[in-house]
Amino acid sequence: MKLTKKSHACVRLEKDGRTLVIDPGNFTEEDAALGADVLLVTHEHPDHFDEGRLRAALEADPAAELWTLRSVADRLSAAFPGRVHTVGHGDAFTAAGFDVQVHGELHAVIHPDIPRITNVGYLVDDGAVFHPGDALTVPDHAVDTLLLPVMAPWSKISEVIDYVRELGPRRAYDIHDALLTDLARPIYDRQIGALGGTDHQRLAPGASAEL
Repeated sequence: MKLTKKSHACVRLEKDGRTLVIDPGNFTEEDAALGADVLLVTHEHPDHFDEGRLRAALEADPAAELWTLRSVADRLSAAFPGRVHTVGHGDAFTAAGFDVQVHGELHAVIHPDIPRITNVGYLVDDGAVFHPGDALTVPDHAVDTLLLPVMAPWSKISEVIDYVRELGPRRAYDIHDALLTDLARPIYDRQIGALGGTDHQRLAPGASAEL
């Protein structure tokens, strides 16, 4: 499987000529969702869900389909009947050759005064890749490659490090990093790499790795 990092929280997975894209939000490239056979969205926040990017991808390929939680599905299902699927914690499905399990229910706490919304994570191909969205969800399954939300208004680095330790993946690639400045990146790299207990790596937008 080939993993390509897009800006912020978006990634592309390619396998056997098919493509799965997760979280093409408004911090990522305009064409991030184009060419996807399978689209997954973890939650409704605009840095993960950009309606225009999803509509463009679904219009460009009549065979492309979207799996997401209800708050996002309700925005698109009428325009693309039969191609937008609502999922929640505990669901599993196969799409374009990718096996996907859904884990998690709520977005991480930003502040007690801000109501929590629904958030789901996606475990792809029997734990090969896990994208938790905006939560530190621990699936009941081993994870080989963790897509690690490295910096967010709802987290601090000690929580990120402890999350890596708890999951114990073979490797972790940073996502959710658009707000992380170049000055801060080496600090995060050093501390997570030294304390997380796994192979911690960072891909620049557009760079790829074979999993």
